[in-house]
Amino acid sequence: MGDALQVNDSSMQALAAYLQKTLEPSTRHEAEVFLNKLEQNQNFGQLVLQLIATKSYDLHIRFAASLLFKNFVRRNWMIDDERDNRITAGDRDAIKSRIVDLMTISEARIQLQLSDAVTQIADTDFPQKWQGLIPELVSKLNAQDFVTNNGLLQTAHSIFQRWRPLYPSDNLYTEIKIALESFCEPYRQVFLATDRMIEANAQNAPQLKVLFETLHLLTEIYHDLNCHDIPEYFVTHLQEFLGLFHKYLSYDNPLLTGDDDDTPGPILQVKASICEVVELYSKRYEEDFTSLPEFIQTSWALLTTLGLEPKNDTLVSKAMSFLTSVVKNGRHKEMFSSKEVLSQLCEKIVLPNMGLRESDEELFEDEPIEYIRRDLEGSDSETRRRAATELVRGLLDQYPTDVTAIITNYIQHYLQRYNTNVAENWKDKDAAMFLLTSIAAKSSGSQFGVTETNAEVNILDFFEKHVIPDLNAPVSGAIHPILKVDAIKYLYTFRGQFTKDQLLGALPLLARHLESTNYAVYTYAAICIERILFMRVSGATGPMMFSSEDIAPLAETLTSNLFRLIELGQTPEKLAENDYLMKCQMRLILTVREKMMPLVSLCLARLTAIVQAVSTNPSNPKFNHYVFESIGALIRFICTASPEAAGQFENLLFQPFQVILQQDIVEFTPYVFQLLSQLLSFNTGTELAPSYQALFLPLVQPTLWQQQGNIPALVKLLQAYLQKGWPWIVANNQLEPLLGVCQKLVSSKINDHHSFELLQTMILNVPMSTLGNYMKHVLVMLLTRLQTHKTDKFRKGFINFSFFYMALDLEGTGPDGYWALFDTVQSGLFVQFLKTAWLAEAQKVSGRIERKTCAVAMVRLLTGCRTITEGTNFDAAWPSVMNALVKLFEAPQDVKGATQDAAMDADLYAIDIEETGYQSQFSQLATTSSSKIDPTAQIQDPKQFLLEGIVRFNQAYPGRVRFLFLVLCFPDLFICCG
Repeated sequence: MGDALQVNDSSMQALAAYLQKTLEPSTRHEAEVFLNKLEQNQNFGQLVLQLIATKSYDLHIRFAASLLFKNFVRRNWMIDDERDNRITAGDRDAIKSRIVDLMTISEARIQLQLSDAVTQIADTDFPQKWQGLIPELVSKLNAQDFVTNNGLLQTAHSIFQRWRPLYPSDNLYTEIKIALESFCEPYRQVFLATDRMIEANAQNAPQLKVLFETLHLLTEIYHDLNCHDIPEYFVTHLQEFLGLFHKYLSYDNPLLTGDDDDTPGPILQVKASICEVVELYSKRYEEDFTSLPEFIQTSWALLTTLGLEPKNDTLVSKAMSFLTSVVKNGRHKEMFSSKEVLSQLCEKIVLPNMGLRESDEELFEDEPIEYIRRDLEGSDSETRRRAATELVRGLLDQYPTDVTAIITNYIQHYLQRYNTNVAENWKDKDAAMFLLTSIAAKSSGSQFGVTETNAEVNILDFFEKHVIPDLNAPVSGAIHPILKVDAIKYLYTFRGQFTKDQLLGALPLLARHLESTNYAVYTYAAICIERILFMRVSGATGPMMFSSEDIAPLAETLTSNLFRLIELGQTPEKLAENDYLMKCQMRLILTVREKMMPLVSLCLARLTAIVQAVSTNPSNPKFNHYVFESIGALIRFICTASPEAAGQFENLLFQPFQVILQQDIVEFTPYVFQLLSQLLSFNTGTELAPSYQALFLPLVQPTLWQQQGNIPALVKLLQAYLQKGWPWIVANNQLEPLLGVCQKLVSSKINDHHSFELLQTMILNVPMSTLGNYMKHVLVMLLTRLQTHKTDKFRKGFINFSFFYMALDLEGTGPDGYWALFDTVQSGLFVQFLKTAWLAEAQKVSGRIERKTCAVAMVRLLTGCRTITEGTNFDAAWPSVMNALVKLFEAPQDVKGATQDAAMDADLYAIDIEETGYQSQFSQLATTSSSKIDPTAQIQDPKQFLLEGIVRFNQAYPGRVRFLFLVLCFPDLFICCG
């Protein structure tokens, strides 16, 4: 924590001046750097709040201050093992005592930012450290001031809504109970007052708009408070609230309909929120929900009267979702069991909402990438089509035969109409395709497509009759492009139902569609190709379906077309827009592997050109990730097959990489460091090349380490330097700067684990005759951090490091070397740590290699540590170590970790960013990853190693250990001796 800031006029003027600079592009960076440093000072939060409250400053300055405050809270309020406390207790109390009051009197724009800040603080402090929050919010509710109420209710909703996805627990129920105690009755009174005011202002449009915003928030909060159980208060007043909900589900007022057909007005928002509440009740509290039939009728009526305007989409989808929940509940089966009711549901609700609308066509033509994302990534979860599909599947659960027959009749009807006039009636086939998918696919996932189908639908027959003809038609002009997309998407959706041979036969058809002139068509083709190449033989666990031999014949055509399509983008933003194309190229490389050799020069030239182009504005993180993953894949597979190719890659990549580093493109530098470490690991030279030598010095300077996203990649790169070029590092006096990096990492709660990675690589590669001069300093550094800022993560890291050091059989290492090192710090310290930390925590060591290393270290302690066997510690230490080792052997083994390590390279080309996750600061390139180094690789079985060690020990020290006693006490350990 820095010096305390004075909360006075001069400090506010200085702060306002820097906030003004953040609004100017030419001075923004300088101002942001200054403010980032300033926020580390005591009273910073209070100073910003005082500026927000001082209305003599311009609104834009005060709004900038509110944004600054919100981000300050987001970055610094939470305290855990990974973060230092950068806000004093006094500042925290002062902020919490003022912020709610300031929020209520601020302008709407500022109020929203402060509300977000309150929510951030509440995430950490409510209820234990901020018990007065809800009473303070409640005390400021005003039956006459609904604008202020809306700000307070929005804050309450932001706090309460985080309960919805949480798993039930005693702590959660305690938190909800605390909130309910002071909130329920004032909440009810505001609800009733809002109802009265709506009645009284039926002809006052401006006031009605504010009141319906209130009603919307009240309904959302009702959902929040009832999401896990019905509180007793709401049970008492249930009929009153349900009466109000039904009233407003049926409510209409021409003053609130609005003229905008795209944006839902306040009434529609309220009704959609009510549908969510009644869906919750129908699923979880049915016994209390006696008026359910009434809500079903009202929802049905709504769905049959609402128009097709986009503004109604959310309400339509929520109402259908409510009906779906009722349908799926078997207890209501009789309500829909007649064929007449099912036919009406399908005809009046499902079919009207399955059709393609004008707005969909416009999106397809004008913003195809958005159309695709909505369709494939689930961002259309509130669309009519998606909701109608879920309703059909709900009906299929209960009435499979009847619903399949009803929908099949409509499919045939639509197909017949299409065939009478292919050009005019193309929408009929689109509807038929969508309906077929809705009844055929019972369950599906984005990774493997449909996993369970409706046995009454012949998927392959439909494919041959109605899909293959569209795939065989010319890629442009013959049929409407949406039907082309439908055909490709059918194959994409049901890919799991086709054999390998059938899919191999379909791949050339898909490859043809990369030549289409329609953005959506060629993008869907790329998506489908990528997902087919991602398939496994049997679900999620089998080997990959397609080998490099299967796909290599298509590689040149696919690569050429994919890069051509990507390069159609004329600006960096358009170039990087379509990450689906880049992902397909990445998947192709991952599948074809070393057989990409003839295309390496082409691929690298296009990839580096793309990197250089998009580096001026890195706008699409997924696209960027796939580009660098593609480069990493080429390096990995080609250099593994032909090690001499590493030099070719270096010649092609060093120049664009240097540009990225020189221009400090923060989004790309972590990728560059990862790829450089990969290249260096493949370098076949006996000495460190001059290009790598020149790069090393900047790597150990503080500047690069200030970006958190750089650190994991930089550590990996320095590890590669140590493995390949430690003699150069030592000869050029660069060992001390490396140790300085370690010291910096040790001092960081976020990055301390990286210090152990770097230290272990040093110990494995740099002879102890050189490194030993520094090891006392290293140990003191670790012990000091352990004593002053101990965290669970650092403690575990230190324990693993200690076992690592003792497990090694290198000069100056092993238990004797580590013991001697500890004695240089303080006599007896090793024994103290052995008893209180290492042996006590050995069974908690996790990770296959870590557990093996731990076991080997203890075997060396038992059978090869002269300090124990020849000293005075034998009787005290030896039984304790043996007992800890036995417990470690008896603990469950990490079989999963072993399997994953063995299969890592074989399954590398199954990587998927949707599985591994993308992080904005640092994203690991799977193609540059390597197996964790086993420091005891020469020892296959620690139990066998123990047996052999005890035999040697008995030969060297006869009678010290009764071998027969050990065999009788621990037979499982010695079963291998026969």
